[in-house]
Amino acid sequence: MYINVLNDIPDKLDEENFQSILSARSVRVERIVSHGHASPPSFWYDQDEAEWVLLLKGAAVLEFEGEAEALRLAPGDHVDIPAHRRHRVASTAPDEPTVWLAVFYDGKQPLA
Repeated sequence: MYINVLNDIPDKLDEENFQSILSARSVRVERIVSHGHASPPSFWYDQDEAEWVLLLKGAAVLEFEGEAEALRLAPGDHVDIPAHRRHRVASTAPDEPTVWLAVFYDGKQPLA
C-alpha cells in the first residue's frame, strides 16, 4: 500500500491522532499528529516497548524523568527512547500540526 504520511493531516484536533502504518511481529510504525497537545502535568509514558521517534513537521518538546533539561525537536530530529524510559510530551507546536513517525520495537537489542 502506498501512503504519504504528510497527506490528510487534520487542521484542528481535540486529541492527538494515531494512525497505524505498519505492524509486524516485533515492530509497529505509527503516524502521530499533534496540534498544541501535551501530556498531562503528572503523566509519564512508561512503555514495555522501545520507541524511535522522527519529527517530520512542526515542533515538540520532550521531557525525561530525572533530566533537568528538556529535548527540543524540530523537523528531521529523531530520538531513540529505551523501553521503560519514563518520558512525556511537554508541548507541541500550537499554531501548526506536529507530525511524528514513531517506530515501536521490542527494545531487547539497540538500533544499529
